[in-house]
Amino acid sequence: MSAVSNDPDNLPEKPGVYILKDIEDRILYVGKAKSLKKRVKSYFKDELDSPKTKAMMRQFHSLEYIVTDTEKEALILESNLIKKHLPRYNIRLKDDKRYPYIKITNENYPRILITRRVLDDGSYYYGPFTDVTALRRMLKFLKSIFKIRECKNMDGPCLNYQINLCEAPCDGKISKKDYKKLVDRVNLFFEGKYKEIMAILRNMMEESAVNQEYEKAAILRDQIGSLKEIVERQKMEFHRHLEQDVIACSLDENFATVVVFSVRNGKIIGKEDFIMSGLISGEENTVKTDQKTKESTTTKYVEKSVKNSTETDQEAVLSAFIKQYYSGPRAIPSQLILQHHVEDEDLITEWLKEKSEEDVTIKVPEEGLEYRLVKMVAKNADIIKNHQKQVKGALLEVKKYLGIPKIPRHIEAFDISNISGKMAVGSMVVFEEGVPKKKSYRRYKIKTPGPDDYAMMREVLNRRYQKLVDDEIYKTPHQQEDNVKRKAKSRNQKSATWPDLIIIDGGKGQLNVALEVLKSLNISDIPVIGIAKEFEHIFLPNISTPLILPPKSEALHLLKRVRDEAHRFAISYHKKLRSKDIEDSLLNHIPGVGPKRKLKLIRHFGSLQRIKDAGIKQIAEVDGISLNQARIIHDYLNDGNLN
Repeated sequence: MSAVSNDPDNLPEKPGVYILKDIEDRILYVGKAKSLKKRVKSYFKDELDSPKTKAMMRQFHSLEYIVTDTEKEALILESNLIKKHLPRYNIRLKDDKRYPYIKITNENYPRILITRRVLDDGSYYYGPFTDVTALRRMLKFLKSIFKIRECKNMDGPCLNYQINLCEAPCDGKISKKDYKKLVDRVNLFFEGKYKEIMAILRNMMEESAVNQEYEKAAILRDQIGSLKEIVERQKMEFHRHLEQDVIACSLDENFATVVVFSVRNGKIIGKEDFIMSGLISGEENTVKTDQKTKESTTTKYVEKSVKNSTETDQEAVLSAFIKQYYSGPRAIPSQLILQHHVEDEDLITEWLKEKSEEDVTIKVPEEGLEYRLVKMVAKNADIIKNHQKQVKGALLEVKKYLGIPKIPRHIEAFDISNISGKMAVGSMVVFEEGVPKKKSYRRYKIKTPGPDDYAMMREVLNRRYQKLVDDEIYKTPHQQEDNVKRKAKSRNQKSATWPDLIIIDGGKGQLNVALEVLKSLNISDIPVIGIAKEFEHIFLPNISTPLILPPKSEALHLLKRVRDEAHRFAISYHKKLRSKDIEDSLLNHIPGVGPKRKLKLIRHFGSLQRIKDAGIKQIAEVDGISLNQARIIHDYLNDGNLN
């Protein structure tokens, strides 16, 4: 239970966590202390060293604290509270769950899954992985070698067993002991123990050859070859047997990038990067004159709470990162190789040891291979930081060129795809901070009849924004209640849901349609533009001539990238519908296959291509399909009717 006291002299001289709040009871900062009294008193000095602390204390209103038995407990509690509340003045790890992990489930017969949630459920987690496409490819390869089950429900042999991609533990085709061996090999793979897997597979191959099981030996030989090919792609090898995470950061004025290289058994097996926010402070309104336009504009002046590129700042960032990065059920290596020493290094080391139940060391190399490696990681952090700055610069350019009131951090773009009005679809893509946010993408199967692109765009925009209005997420200023907390909640909801800019793939006509839709919904404060494909002309409301941006401007490149992504997403959905239509039409023409049988075939095999690849006996296993009917289906699909 937390206690409340605004007088630091009343605080105990014990370890714990303190929580600083503003007048609206919002958490400004969470900190830990060896002595709560001494630490909190430092905030009430007449002269505060950091501009960040000065800005925070100008908003300070109340204090809560929680006493813990040890400083280590305070460290853990601080990390958990920061992760839960994301206080403005704490250095925070952004997008902590954006990357996928491999999960080997804690079941009698485990499955391998891709997940973005790491739970403390007894499962094995490996990752995170930054390249989702490569991860899916690797998972497909591993399943083809080790034949781990996919089905959530073990209801009997499925298609994967029939096409030799599963050992069918659901049907007792493999013992629990033998299945565990398969899972153990997958674990060895993700632990980087490739030589051990190779040795196991070679022994099995040689044993199969001795027993004259030549087909099995050939399969094992191919598996060894495939595995060797993947291993050889790992070029960076370090002659060590330690598990290491190599961590470095690069600072900008108001954010930091942190990069982690995962080294297992001497090989770099993963790289990931993160953005740390919460490094800015000291905001106040000033007037700044744009030298190009000679116009005075109100801007926010930001005093830096960090001195760029100093070891002190990097120590603080790395310390905050480590506490948040390893706070969940993540595998902790035996050694952290860091760019700089960190704050509370001894305490963090002790905490990591306790979490991993193994010995953990923190090392800051000054020479040799590890020094060169940490330099390489730092270089990667610099590159990512510079890219982030470039994206932020592009967003600022967009704001300036379009003359919109705020930086377009949340952009939504729309496109339509159809062939003479048939199978018409619409797409919406979302970019946040200049990068795609694919989980927010939406596809629309258009109901409007006929080849009318304007009507189709009107339908898609109505469906998108009418839903938000109906959900009462959007609140205009006169609709907002007087209650301060309610206002803050409404603003937060709007910024998280509504775009700062809407982009329409098209010219003046499509733009006017968008403006009509928004007007009909009483939405007037969201900027809308149209981008024509041919000359990349940008159309603005109430302006007859198009805006032409410099060909090499970052703003134009960003706007084109968003528009092209909307087009790509619409086209891909359109192609998917066309492909499904072709599948349906082919199955409809097979003699004796009505709607019920067609549905059973699709449910059993999953796709038309899989039905085509199946043998007559496999098709006959489908409920309601006789052997004779299976032969007709097989012959029809393999007689040039499916390319």
